[in-house]
Amino acid sequence: MRAGEVADETTQAGIRRLRAELIALLDVHSVLIVLLAPTPEAGPVATLADHCTNVADTATVSRILVMPPLMHGTGFLIGIYTMARGGTVMTLPGLKFEPAEVFAACATHTPDLAVLVGDAFARPLLGGLDRGEGSIASIKTLISSGTMWSPEVKAGLLRHNPELMILDSLGSSESIGMGASVQTADNAGAETRFVAGDDTLVLDEDMQPVAPGSGVAGRIARGGLIPRGYYKDEAKSAATFVRVGDKRYVLAGDWATIDADGSMVLLGRGSQCINTGGEKVFPEEVEEALKTHPAVEDALVFGVADDKWGQRISAVVELSPGAAADAAALVAHVRGRLAAYKAPKTVTIVPKVPRAPNGKADYATARDLAENAATAA
Repeated sequence: MRAGEVADETTQAGIRRLRAELIALLDVHSVLIVLLAPTPEAGPVATLADHCTNVADTATVSRILVMPPLMHGTGFLIGIYTMARGGTVMTLPGLKFEPAEVFAACATHTPDLAVLVGDAFARPLLGGLDRGEGSIASIKTLISSGTMWSPEVKAGLLRHNPELMILDSLGSSESIGMGASVQTADNAGAETRFVAGDDTLVLDEDMQPVAPGSGVAGRIARGGLIPRGYYKDEAKSAATFVRVGDKRYVLAGDWATIDADGSMVLLGRGSQCINTGGEKVFPEEVEEALKTHPAVEDALVFGVADDKWGQRISAVVELSPGAAADAAALVAHVRGRLAAYKAPKTVTIVPKVPRAPNGKADYATARDLAENAATAA
């Protein structure tokens, strides 16, 4: 749908078909919560009549702007939820993300809820706001999930809309609702700490729960309303969906520590973890440090095979329009914020950091860019 279009009967019929397909793969109870509850936390309604009553309550109906393509799970699921609740879903017309289209949608259709994908969308949106290109004043809640969203970028958005509530949701397609971090004008710029859901654990390498406050890193696991498994992939299902005691959990790829108060600090995805000189480095931590440099628009960090270090920390960096910085300055900046061994050994400045249309990092292409630059040097 284009901006402002309400789902018609054909679209609603498509949703019903999609719901039937989802039920084949997910627990029915989980799907009903997403599609029928007045809010995602409220639980399933008892009857169709109750659902119709909820839909008629305009006080809980949202006008949502989905900035990423609907291939991204967060926008897709919240879009379905909004339409099932009788709300309006707006999408952007372009083939790539353009802040100007967000400002036009806000001016014309005044969405009160919006979805984006971390820094890949929020940073250019903030740049447009800083340049005075538009406003997001109508948006009351801004949601992201599935990728890093830097505290300084959140603070910048709150500077332009002090009434905004920012919801940084920790989850994936398999493990929705692992935790959430909320920022408002009252705590703008604070470190991102996720409040774990009731069914969320951090498991160590022996598949035992990490003691809160121990400082031990582990993988985040989510129980409760989770999928049955991967369709026709028993091996992957067995590795991802595990039992701890008598309860089923889905193991996310994310690593974290859990504090004494139960809040989690996300370290990064284990699949991208770099082993350099015997030390483990999560790329997300280095990427976030790089992006605090005023000249940096975006960055990706990854490991490259190295005879001395095992893996050498490398980065590709996109500079902000009109900004200037060299590799040495960027490395020094990281060293000023993190332990020296976490700083990149090589930095390649590129015109554009490679990402998929949904904002997710394309590490394979980033490695190719760095290798090609090294070969050409």
